[in-house]
Formats: sequence, structure tokens, C-alpha cells
Amino acid sequence: MTATVTPEITDLLRGAVEVERTPRGLRPHRLPAHALAQAADPQLTGAEEQPSGVRLAFRTAATAVELDVVPTKREYVGAPPRPDGIFDLVVDGSLVDRATAAGGDVVTIDMTTGAVEHREGDPVTLRFADLGARPKDVEIWLPHDEAVLLVDLRADAPVEVAAASGRPVWVHHGSSISHGSNAAHPTGTWPAVAARLAGVELVNLGFGGSALLDQLVARTIRDLPADLVSVKIGINLVNTDLMRLRAFRTGVHGFLDTVRDGHPTTPLLVVSPILCPIHEQVPGPTAMDASGLADGVLRFTATGDPAEVTAGKLTLEVIRAELARIVAERSATDPHLHLLDGRELYGEQDHAELPLPDDLHPDAASHERMGERFARLALASDGPLARDVRGFVP
Repeated sequence: MTATVTPEITDLLRGAVEVERTPRGLRPHRLPAHALAQAADPQLTGAEEQPSGVRLAFRTAATAVELDVVPTKREYVGAPPRPDGIFDLVVDGSLVDRATAAGGDVVTIDMTTGAVEHREGDPVTLRFADLGARPKDVEIWLPHDEAVLLVDLRADAPVEVAAASGRPVWVHHGSSISHGSNAAHPTGTWPAVAARLAGVELVNLGFGGSALLDQLVARTIRDLPADLVSVKIGINLVNTDLMRLRAFRTGVHGFLDTVRDGHPTTPLLVVSPILCPIHEQVPGPTAMDASGLADGVLRFTATGDPAEVTAGKLTLEVIRAELARIVAERSATDPHLHLLDGRELYGEQDHAELPLPDDLHPDAASHERMGERFARLALASDGPLARDVRGFVP
């Protein structure tokens, strides 16, 4: 292509909190570097650099667009191969094409020993063609589950930074379910589905295995521009067996206090866990069920002792009850604070129809359903996050 893209890629990015310049390209981040340094946690680092909800947004009359990227593939010793991450092309609000980038870097992880091997690969070119010569708004949604370096963007007509949408900014924090685990593609994660239906701008701070009431995340939310905020709390605290009920109570209060320091009257929704039968009454930690790996089946199991719940161990039932108590107490002086029971997004009837394929994460159809329900229950004109929300289609 001969046309030169005038804007820098950084000017086209939406949904990223920070952009790292490396010798090999630009890496979008969903947490700032100073926060990651505080955590020093490879799990959080690996999750936040997977650009769930991050997209390039621009206006052009180009009939073809090329994007050079270096994806990072993750391989787990003994586990089934992971599919290549998907790039979604959205034109004037409609999903029109998808692409994958084979190759790139490979990170091999041995879960039994903790050993990690990183092999560098070459950039890959994605091409989207036959787009029509009319002026149009284009978004390229980056893979929700695969880290990527952005190297270059080319088009056969000039590219302009997309005009500000004027839509409310929704900042959402949650676990791998919010991150998009088991979703089929980046615009198919439940937060992306909800944002599209409700007409809001998504900033997705869902981090696989890392929704742990970290103050570094609360401070990030505090400092971000946001018209609407939601935090989905629970499953990772059980997965990791990180804290007991006493610490959970003050941890939730501290997290919400920090968010309120930057957003004192912003609509704030606390979302409790969706149904997960293995952890409803059985505490963590969660472990990988190795019995199915030989057959290419990844499943998880609860390894805690229900008898220890009386000593403060957390289950999903315990967490839902405590979140309901905390929100009820705080909402007496905070009328913009609300609660949504996660089982309204995915509950008993949903599990009977669409069971969790690995006993922990919803499948692609469930992501679509959860997004539709969140848009209706939380973002519609009569929902708790309704302020300034426009364009919702029931």
C-alpha cells in the first residue's frame, strides 16, 4: 500500500490505560506500569497485557487496511493447544470480518514446575479488504485473550482519528469471566456485548485470575475518566483462597472507598458472582483437574473443605451475602451505589441449559446472554447505571 497513515497508532487506541513503546512495537496495557510494579505478579501482568476491550478506532474511505502485529501465543505443557487470538473488524458499528495472526512470539509455561520459556517470532500482517470506498468508521478490536505488539497500520486511503463518540464511558473490573475467558471473539465478551447494546464506551479491567480487591486496581479506576463504574467481585478470591471473611469485609470497603475518592457520585455497581456450582458451598483453592488433560479436556475442581467456612473461608454463597450486607449499609449514605446479584446474569436455569464447559467459565453463548442481560438490567434507562446512557436497544 502506498498511502501513509497520518495519525500515530497511539492516537487511534481506545480502551487502553497505557501504551508501552518497545523496540519491536507498541504494547497496549490495561494497567499503568507503576501499578504493575507494586504487584510484581506474573499472573496479573500476563492478564492485563491481553488487550480485552482495546481497539483501534479511525475514519477512512479505504477499501483495504493492513495491520502488522506480533502476537504472543501461550502454550501450557500438557494442556490442549490454545486457538489463535481473533481480531474483529467493525465497520459503522457492525462486525464485518475477523482475522487471526499465526506465528509471532511463543511463551511456554509448565504449570507443574513454574518454568517459563519465551521464544521471539516475526511480525504478522493482517489484511482486511473489500471495505467499500465510502467514508466509514472502522474499529479493529484486538484479541481479548492474546497479548500483541502493534507494529504498523496501512491503508489505501487517508486515515483520520475517529471523532469522539460522546457516549458515556463505562469502566468495568472483574475476573477472567469479565476478561472474556471462553468467549469466541473480542466483541463477543459479555462486557463488549453489553457496551454495544447500551451505546457506551467500554474500558475493560477484567483480569483473568486477578480480581483480588487490589488497591492498585482501585486507584487505577479512581484516576480514569468514567461516567459509569462496575466491579464484579468474588470468584478469584475463592479460586486463590487469598483471604478470610474478616479481611474480605474491610477489603471490599477499602476498594470502594478508593474508587469513591475519584468518583464520589458516579453510578457504581457492585456485581456478585455468577453461579459456579463447584464453589457455591465449597471453598478454594481451585485446582486444575488433570484427569481430563490426556483427552484434551480442561476442567477445574474445588479442593477446599466446607467445614472450614465457619472459620472464615470464603465460598460464593458467603461472598454474595456479605456483598449484599456491605452495599445495603453503604447505600444509606451513598445513593449512587447499587448491587446486582450475578446469578441474574447466569443462574441455575442457565447452567442447566448452558453448563460451564470447564466447571468455571461460561461458554461463548453464555457470554452473549450475560451481555444482553447486563445491558437490560444495569445499563437500560431504568437500570442502576442509567445516568447519561443513550441509545440502548432492549
